[in-house]
Amino acid sequence: MTSMRIALALAALLAAGSLTSIGPAHGEPLGVHLDTATIPQLQRRMAHGSLTSTALTAAYLERIRTVDPKVHAVLRLDPTAMTQAAASDARHRAGTAIGPLDGIPVLVKDNVDTRDLPTTAGSLALSGQPPAKDAVLMARLRAAGAVLLGKANLSEWANFRADKPTSGWSAVGGQTNNPYVLDRNPCGSSAGSAAGLAASLAQVAIGSETDGSIVCPAGMNGVVGLKPSLGLVSRTGVVPISAEQDTAGPMARNVTDVAITLSALQGRDPADPATAGYPADQPSDYAALLDPNALRGKRIGLWRLSELGPEVDALLRRAAGKLEAAGATVVEVEPPYQDRIAELEIPALLSEFHRNIDTYLKTRQAGPRDLADLIEFNRTHPAERTCFAGQELFERALAAPPTTDPGYRAHREELRELSRRSIDETMREHRLDAIAAPTNPPAWTTDCRRGDNDIVPSSTPAAVAGYPSVSVPAGTVGELPVGMLLMAGHWQDGQLLSLAGAAEHHLHAWRAPRYLPSS
Repeated sequence: MTSMRIALALAALLAAGSLTSIGPAHGEPLGVHLDTATIPQLQRRMAHGSLTSTALTAAYLERIRTVDPKVHAVLRLDPTAMTQAAASDARHRAGTAIGPLDGIPVLVKDNVDTRDLPTTAGSLALSGQPPAKDAVLMARLRAAGAVLLGKANLSEWANFRADKPTSGWSAVGGQTNNPYVLDRNPCGSSAGSAAGLAASLAQVAIGSETDGSIVCPAGMNGVVGLKPSLGLVSRTGVVPISAEQDTAGPMARNVTDVAITLSALQGRDPADPATAGYPADQPSDYAALLDPNALRGKRIGLWRLSELGPEVDALLRRAAGKLEAAGATVVEVEPPYQDRIAELEIPALLSEFHRNIDTYLKTRQAGPRDLADLIEFNRTHPAERTCFAGQELFERALAAPPTTDPGYRAHREELRELSRRSIDETMREHRLDAIAAPTNPPAWTTDCRRGDNDIVPSSTPAAVAGYPSVSVPAGTVGELPVGMLLMAGHWQDGQLLSLAGAAEHHLHAWRAPRYLPSS
């Protein structure tokens, strides 16, 4: 959705009397500072009657009206957002609030099916009729009382269309900008989710990742993003790349809100086989595990990744010093097998994408029916080529071996084994509780002709292994945020969030964006 269409949608809400003007220029309802408020703080105010979801939702809609024209993070608004907020207020007044997400405004990446709003993956090919039903994770958000503000822009097809894409661009939503410096890139593919949070356009957001698409945008936009363990959050109704690696996950401006949102999202889904392994003893309340002293006595491996440049390396070494001051022991590590993992990953994803996208498209009531149809659509619709023309990954996926091919199966098995060993062996050898690395380089300048300049190898081991990883703000290089990525073993999401919360507390690195035009 263009900025003009969002403005018209907001005007319609105003004309209907659903949205009222709210005082301060930066959208602070009844003294709540949107940049820094946490969900528990908001819920305490709601419980006391000094804040309503209606006022909070109106404040975020006002932020979208006034700030999003610079950022272009929001594709479309949900016209029922204020009605959802009013229903939450009624529950709060009656003492029947559902839980900590009740009345909290959320943006959802536009590859998550929503029954009453289009779900496009950024492509004009899917811009017609909405899906028949919600994704399972969307249904869980609604059941938790969250207010759906709307859909966030993304890198079209989650950055799995062209060899040289431009992150944050889609034919439906145009180019999402980095709120810190507007001509810099937000990283992909959960670009709108992360940039929208950095610009305080929602309290929490949902992203998705195959490799780096939650954590890199989180790092580059100075927010927190968790890629959960594979199987912790249902993928049913999420536009896929690979069932072997895809997962949706929560993003927010602080670890507490990420933990609360994960508690609502997680759980088994009979339609998603990956969730069958969901442990019976998995925590039900991740926020209860957060402890600012959680780093005390822990051992953290520091994977420096000097190829990201001396400024990033210096920043991460300073951050490691703060972890040591908080009681952690930090040792330098170099996870093995990275070259072979990088060699195997894309060929495996090509086969998996062909299988998974064909299956997903058959769930839609209209539009292309398979990958071959998508390729033809892009050839015949010039608007799909206004930033970059290529669809090389689509074409290679169409020609890739099927997932029944013995060669593919052998490569995927090797890939899975090496990625898990790269983390498990490193943690065992050094007796680690987690591995830390830089999440991202400073944001590159957005350039459709050149495409991305994304040297971001730190996300790959956990992404391919199906292990959790989380990015927290570590500092800035000039005006540009850099994140610290923490990763650990399968199903260790609770322990990892506890360490991330303590790191956030001691690094104290978050700062609001200034929307500079350039740097």
